[in-house]
Amino acid sequence: QVQLMESGGGLVQPGGSLRLSCVASINIFSANVMGWYRQAPGNQRELVAIMTSGGSTKYADSVKGRFTISRDNAKNTVYLQMNSLKSEDTAVYYCKYDRFGFDYWGQGTQVTVSS
Repeated sequence: QVQLMESGGGLVQPGGSLRLSCVASINIFSANVMGWYRQAPGNQRELVAIMTSGGSTKYADSVKGRFTISRDNAKNTVYLQMNSLKSEDTAVYYCKYDRFGFDYWGQGTQVTVSS
């Protein structure tokens, strides 16, 4: 069983920045893919950013150039640096660990972008 714990969410003004962290209970190097997803009220959960074990990344078009996913294998942690935040980025952000089709999710962290 893989446990994931997200942190770093909060209330920020438009144009501001936040860094989310996701700490895993096991070595994240074992994952095929680590990723960040988000779900706003009334919407489906959507991909924000993912990183493969080889270091390749993929971003949603809506966050390209503003968000950056990174990881620290020694700390079993994946990060999401979010800059130039917009009101439409408001959502619960979830971390996901995926290995050969088995996936695990964290509990999520709320990000609210509002003036």
